[in-house]
Amino acid sequence: MKIDRFEDIIAWQKAKQLTIAIYKEFNDSRDFGFKDQIQRAAVSIMNNIAEGFERKSNNEFKYFLFIAKGSCGEIRSMLYLAEELRTISKESFDEKYKLSEEISKILSGLIKTL
Repeated sequence: MKIDRFEDIIAWQKAKQLTIAIYKEFNDSRDFGFKDQIQRAAVSIMNNIAEGFERKSNNEFKYFLFIAKGSCGEIRSMLYLAEELRTISKESFDEKYKLSEEISKILSGLIKTL
């Protein structure tokens, strides 16, 4: 199956879902440094998928997918901190952690395919 638009990439769709969830979760946070960092990491996932796809080169696409994968790890790391500081609930942690992990696995599969 040929993908014509980055919007059709499942990893991008799920990254958008995660980004919206992160923005909603931390919308009212007064820890502006933390809020900014986790939101930027979430946006980085979807934007790197899009930017890499638009480069029209498998090598460049893979490079950007690796960056997106790294941002997935950053999200999970920050979620641990948020949970331990009781900024988010265990349920919210689990939901976002699992989604980030799923995106990371999809990205790994896409990288291997390329």
